[in-house]
Amino acid sequence: MSFRLLPWEYAIRNLFRRPSRTILTFAGLSTVLVLVLVVVGFIRGLERSLEVSGNPRTAVIFSLGMGDNLEYSSIPMRTSDLVPASVPGIQERFGQKFVSPELYLGTEILLDDGTESMGLVRGVTPAALLVRNRVEIETGDWPNSGEVLVGRMAAAKLGATADELEVGRTLSLEGRPWRISGVFSAGGSAFESEVWCRLDELQQAMKRQDLSLVAVTLSPAGNFGDIALFCKERLDLELQSIRETDYYATLQKDYGPVRWLAWLVVLLVSGAGIFAGLNTMYGSVIGRIPELATLQTIGFVRRALAVSLLQEGLLLGAAASLLASLLGLAFVNDAAIRFTMGAFALRIDSVAVLVACGIGLLLGLCGAIPPALRALRMPIVDGLKAV
Repeated sequence: MSFRLLPWEYAIRNLFRRPSRTILTFAGLSTVLVLVLVVVGFIRGLERSLEVSGNPRTAVIFSLGMGDNLEYSSIPMRTSDLVPASVPGIQERFGQKFVSPELYLGTEILLDDGTESMGLVRGVTPAALLVRNRVEIETGDWPNSGEVLVGRMAAAKLGATADELEVGRTLSLEGRPWRISGVFSAGGSAFESEVWCRLDELQQAMKRQDLSLVAVTLSPAGNFGDIALFCKERLDLELQSIRETDYYATLQKDYGPVRWLAWLVVLLVSGAGIFAGLNTMYGSVIGRIPELATLQTIGFVRRALAVSLLQEGLLLGAAASLLASLLGLAFVNDAAIRFTMGAFALRIDSVAVLVACGIGLLLGLCGAIPPALRALRMPIVDGLKAV
């Protein structure tokens, strides 16, 4: 059986009849949705940083039994010469094989202003630019003696400002001053939170002659099984290998509890928003009981009134979602955040916006249903008498 609905503009007019209450509800919903966007942006940024860090044709050779702790790995320096000589199918360009020996560790870094923070340092050779094909030097040059190259997210990792890590500034590492020669990007990968310097100089500063890992990029015809076979045959070196994409997939799995905790925060924040919306909508609807009873008296059925109240809630939720999305894209997107793996940028993408808008509409809907049921269950006569 059909029934007559109230005009759509009736719900809109009702929102402006009580501007203070509407503004408070709108501000509360918008705040909740901005918090949701921040948390979802954290999850999406972490996932993207790990997803883009691996090259599907690159393998990492490191110390046996290290799990995914590359910073604790230690392999002989000669490994970087033995791998290209023993493993077929390594990509090559102009006689240069794509083999990058690297020393990777976490250490204290002292900035010009005296601030000391734990940073990630990678000693590399120019071959790193072949293997790490996402790396691009945005400003400055490749480091010479006594110089370092910093990732664009290194400032966030060190708790510094971008100005403190500009080209020409200095930082202290292992008791030595290093001049910043350039800033690089790496397509949003985890490398962007690192400080790079020449391998031989980092070994000298650390008083080490070993490596942490050797990164190898295979040609399309190459076989990862050849690298695994090399590691098994050279028992004296105690090596193991893993695809770079598998390594970062392992990190994704390790950070799984963190992502679940973040989704729990989203759920809790959304729940708080629903209760706040319920409280405000209850006050709004209860104050309109005589009006709702009058509408029933002149012929509008309770379902039509319920639809109108739901329209009000959905309008508020949709408007709050739109404002929160605009604020998120303007102020939250690409904001840098420190994390154990380094630093990464919050990512407000289509998924984050969709989640926030869905929660916004849900808040508006859930906030309107209980008070609508409460008001419309009251007998018409009692409603007309209500003050």
